[in-house]
Amino acid sequence: MLVLSRVAPQLISIGDTISVRILAVSGDSVRIGVEAPRSVTVHRSEVYERIQQEKKPGKRS
Repeated sequence: MLVLSRVAPQLISIGDTISVRILAVSGDSVRIGVEAPRSVTVHRSEVYERIQQEKKPGKRS
């Protein structure tokens, strides 16, 4: 894991096409913006996990 210290409005680049910008820091909350091509899906981890659960075969509704 790479750990970086950034302050608003600094940017983190991932590869050639993805950027993460620190928008604001307030207490222990950080607002970030993600710029990525439309072909790259971006989700919060809890949303991504729910999507993965829904994809599992045999899931009941």
